[in-house]
Amino acid sequence: MENRSLSLLAGLIAALLCGGALAADSVGSAEQQAEWAQRLARAAELRAAGEAQRSAAVKQLEEKNAACQKRFRVNACLKTNEEEYSAAARQAKRQENDGLAIEREVRTEQLQAQDVLHDAKTAQRQAELPEREAETAAARQAVAERASERRAAQAEKAAAGLQRKEAEAEKLRRRQAEHAARVAEKMQKARPPAAASGAAAP
Repeated sequence: MENRSLSLLAGLIAALLCGGALAADSVGSAEQQAEWAQRLARAAELRAAGEAQRSAAVKQLEEKNAACQKRFRVNACLKTNEEEYSAAARQAKRQENDGLAIEREVRTEQLQAQDVLHDAKTAQRQAELPEREAETAAARQAVAERASERRAAQAEKAAAGLQRKEAEAEKLRRRQAEHAARVAEKMQKARPPAAASGAAAP
């Protein structure tokens, strides 16, 4: 039962560790990612087993120390227990350190793969830079040409509108002048002849 819970715990730790690293940036081939995940799972198992071994050693030390209190040579018994605990703790620490070493190794490989991917992307961007600059310049030129065409069309419309307004104003002036001439002519005709001869007599 304890082994099953240890392996489950190790699997969960490995999934969390490799999931965070690999999900952030998918680097390396699928086989390489699978190998990293496997090694990280092994590292998590080693660390979990080391922690479990250390906990068991602490528990065993406490039990043995309690039993020593009933013996004749208590200090010798405690010293023996401490030496056994130290050996077990060192072994547990070695296992944990082995797990940590595997994790560091995998992280280093992942970072190196990430650097290679980043360098490749940077080189590709640098290679595409002149083409992108040319496309950007062409797009800007096209926008400038369209804006220039719009301004020319607006200026042309404005000139045509001004010409039309001037023609309408000229037409209105002619009509007003013709109207004024007709009114003056009618006034001239409508004037009584006596008034015209009376004005001529003095």
